[in-house]
This record gives sequence, C-alpha cells and structure tokens, in this order.
Amino acid sequence: MSQEEAKQRIAVLKRLRDAHQETVTQAQARLKEQKAIRRQICQVIRDAPKTVPEVAKAAGLPAGQVLWHLIAMKKYDLAVETGMCGEYYLYQLAEEKKK
Repeated sequence: MSQEEAKQRIAVLKRLRDAHQETVTQAQARLKEQKAIRRQICQVIRDAPKTVPEVAKAAGLPAGQVLWHLIAMKKYDLAVETGMCGEYYLYQLAEEKKK
C-alpha cells in the first residue's frame, strides 16, 4: 500500500467514526448497562441457586430481562441449571457448582 493510499484509508476511517459516533456511544452505554445487570444477577445467585422469578424479585428487574441474561450466561458457561423448583429451573453461577 502506497503512502497516498494509506492517507486516504485513514481519512475514510475517520469520516466513518465521526459519522457513526452516536451509534458507538449508544452501544457503549448499552454494554455498560448490561454488565451492571449481570453483576446484579450474579450477586443474587452467588449464595444459592434461584429461579428466574426469585432472581427478578431480588434484583428488582423484569423476569423477561432476567431470563434473557441467564440464558446468555448459561450459553457462555457463566451460569448453570442445577435442578428444578416446581416448574422453574434453578440457576447458579458455574464456578459455584464446581466447588
């Protein structure tokens, strides 16, 4: 790549960053919010396995949102299902189950 092509590439990338700054900022804010929610959920299920409604009540979050995060955490081996309580699965942190 010549020096002129490199300069053009840098200019194009800068324009793209400037044009999409709002989107980048929104995505960063959403990620920060999701991390905070996951921390809340982890604190609730750290001591003992809990169902989605129990986690939602303890964390003060909607059950649908809790379920979404728990399923994602399960997918990435951060949380595990440890049994059933009535018709609900019990969830706890994956590292806790290994102990």
